[in-house]
Amino acid sequence: MGVEIKETRVSDAEFEEMKHFVFEYLAASVEKESEGGRMRWYPWHSAEYRHNHILNVVSLAERIAQKEGADVDVTRVAALFHDVAKLETDQERHAEAGAHVAREYLEARGEFPESFITQVCRAIEQHSYQGDLQEVTLESQCLIEADLLDKIGANGTALMLLRMGYEARTHMETDEMVDRVLERGLEAASQVQSDTAESIAHQRLKRVRWFREWLEDEIAGMG
Repeated sequence: MGVEIKETRVSDAEFEEMKHFVFEYLAASVEKESEGGRMRWYPWHSAEYRHNHILNVVSLAERIAQKEGADVDVTRVAALFHDVAKLETDQERHAEAGAHVAREYLEARGEFPESFITQVCRAIEQHSYQGDLQEVTLESQCLIEADLLDKIGANGTALMLLRMGYEARTHMETDEMVDRVLERGLEAASQVQSDTAESIAHQRLKRVRWFREWLEDEIAGMG
């Protein structure tokens, strides 16, 4: 009798279990923090925000991977775990720490081939890479581009407006905050390389510019 080989395809049920694990891991990281711990005063450093960011990146990374011919399962699993250690580890080490968490999870649950686990962990480790994206795997590129794209557009604008309240800024300073989103978006657009990511970046930048124009049209003294 031959040895049964499990396909690297991740079932919907398995992926849902991974989502639950990642959220619980983030929530536990917050609970373990000391009073007023690392970056705790903004709500988007909560487990809820970080998990939402992760799911946004999963959606974007899947879309890019499908269009660009990358391994979709490797990409979406790596995207799901890419920030799992973000709330408990220094920024400089969170990619490596996230890959470690992902490896432990994948080795302990299911019968995923070592080659699949290695590809997932490599993408997680490389997701903070800031050099030429041609130097990383295609799956890593999809994840890096997705991570960049989530910080711009309507979502990035909403987060900047939320930040204004925590910094006691008035609505008359909205243009400054939106300009920061636009600058970030232009920088992200200059870093992505795939046609799919460039198209998404273009559409999201267009939305920010529209919003900037609406502000100038409706708020006296702005523009």
